[in-house]
Amino acid sequence: MKEPAPMREKDVWDKFAILLAPIGGLLTAFAVAFVGIKGSQLLERRQSLDTNARLYSELMSRREEAEASLRKDMFQSIITSFLTPTSDELSARVLNLELLAYNFHDSLNLKPLFLEVQRQLLRSNDPGKADYFVRLNRVAREISAKQLFALEGKGQSYRRTVDLEALAAAGAAGVALDPETVTVDGQTFEVGMRVLKADVTQQQLTVRMRVTAADGSAALPDSRAQFTVGFYDFPVIDNTRLPTGVRCATTLANFSPVAADLVTVCFPGEYASLKDRPYYDEVIQQLREANKQEQIALGAGP
Repeated sequence: MKEPAPMREKDVWDKFAILLAPIGGLLTAFAVAFVGIKGSQLLERRQSLDTNARLYSELMSRREEAEASLRKDMFQSIITSFLTPTSDELSARVLNLELLAYNFHDSLNLKPLFLEVQRQLLRSNDPGKADYFVRLNRVAREISAKQLFALEGKGQSYRRTVDLEALAAAGAAGVALDPETVTVDGQTFEVGMRVLKADVTQQQLTVRMRVTAADGSAALPDSRAQFTVGFYDFPVIDNTRLPTGVRCATTLANFSPVAADLVTVCFPGEYASLKDRPYYDEVIQQLREANKQEQIALGAGP
């Protein structure tokens, strides 16, 4: 019968293993508890962010509804004053037009109202009509300047001066202005304009615009438009749509008996007026561009 093998004397590592066994279990328990706590905190934080986002969205929605209701009531009250034939006081009409312009200039084409009030002022014998003219032109210039400032940050603009004496001498042919090469949303094209005539009384110019591809290719079909431009043409509302969806607008910056200054701005179509709904081809093109950019970001290629 074999004798049992003598027991091996425990070395330092065995002693360490005996000591670390309960410590390892304790550390594991601590790790599980730590992960559980952190996970719970992360979940609570996520739920809190979602709750705050829903609350913020609800508050913004209610605020927009209240603002829309207020704007609706204001619009109905002001527009009624123009449609009511008994309201002939010039000061009231000018004030109402100022309120309309400052509050609804990005959603309504107010040019007809401006021109109607201007005609009434021209026919009026009111001693204060000079002041009314100043107020009318001031509000129009302020709105045009605000819209131009916003659009210039998204597109490109340039200025040209029209010699009214040379325009009168040119006759029906008009005066051609120097063209400008413009780049918007990666599209480069040339904008040329010819001023055909001037209306000194209403301070308006009749302009013919032509937009062509900068390199002379057929990538951009020629676009032509003829229109009148004055102080009451606001670029967000009064603009020309190019086949690629870009908008070009021309406004009158200054008008004197001898010269007039024109500002032309070209900008992406999504910054046009709220009433200017996008065309289906523009929507499809934007979706394609968004999908393309997403694929590039994911590394899947164009």
